[in-house]
Amino acid sequence: MVRVLPEWGEGRDAMGIDMEKKWKLKTDEQKLTVADVADFDLDHIFDCGQCFRWEKNADGSYSGIAFGRPVRISYEKESRDLAIYGADVADFESIWRTYLDLDRDYGQIKQSLRDKDPVIGKAIEFGQGIRILNQEKWETLLSFLISQNNNIPRIKKCIRSLAETLGEKAGDFEGKTYYNLPSAEVLAAASLADLAPCRLGYRAKYLIETAKQVQAHGMEALERLGIDEVSSSEAFEALQGYCGVGPKVANCIALFAMGKFDRFPIDVWVRKVMNQMYGIAEHDMNAMAAFAAETFGEYGGIAQQYLFYYITHHNLSKKE
Repeated sequence: MVRVLPEWGEGRDAMGIDMEKKWKLKTDEQKLTVADVADFDLDHIFDCGQCFRWEKNADGSYSGIAFGRPVRISYEKESRDLAIYGADVADFESIWRTYLDLDRDYGQIKQSLRDKDPVIGKAIEFGQGIRILNQEKWETLLSFLISQNNNIPRIKKCIRSLAETLGEKAGDFEGKTYYNLPSAEVLAAASLADLAPCRLGYRAKYLIETAKQVQAHGMEALERLGIDEVSSSEAFEALQGYCGVGPKVANCIALFAMGKFDRFPIDVWVRKVMNQMYGIAEHDMNAMAAFAAETFGEYGGIAQQYLFYYITHHNLSKKE
């Protein structure tokens, strides 16, 4: 089945989003294919530190789970065809279109960032296919609590173990069983002994206490932080009310799940790249945040991802 509809509509907002965009979709028994997807690279998206439930396959595709749906995603750079195995048109409209942020014009954003700051151009070129995923808020809260003082392979292992230990089965896909992360109710009732197999260390207490807070105040309070009526700074402050959430984790959650694209998370890698590329002292995070707000503005979080991917994947990082 093929749907051929007009290209960009007239409803693009200041952030480059156009929900009137009509995509050319094709489906068969195995997959959904989205034609002519620009500014997109699977490695850049799934290996830039924003998500932890995707794994690369030998053929370059990625398998993972989001919103309870396990799929495999591939992308052909020459044809610009994006294939989502295990999905159909309804899934595309309800999950993957928004999750992959396909309606945002990243070409426009990249040009805007270059116009404001030529220095970031080499980082943009290096990670040109990055898109900010619109992730589940509860999952992102748990994931970045686990991410503290942790490396990405171990973060992935901890999250997978948490899902398999306390989460419900989401389904079997291409020979693998996938699990959802536990609900706030399940996690709030868990003990430290229950979480011991997940090897979370001191973070286990944070997860349990945060789950109790979410259970007490309702998941709606967390979800509400992502609406347009809640400002970026309001979401940032509110997120720090959850147990174990400091400024860096709050910025990550606000950026990767709440749609607050101006947030600029600063970790050891961002401190390094801001020092190497802009000459800001590595210890001066206030100066980095002020520079990002002034220079990158509403696209601060997207700029952060280009810079983070550059420093962690380019030759500069080989000095470590």
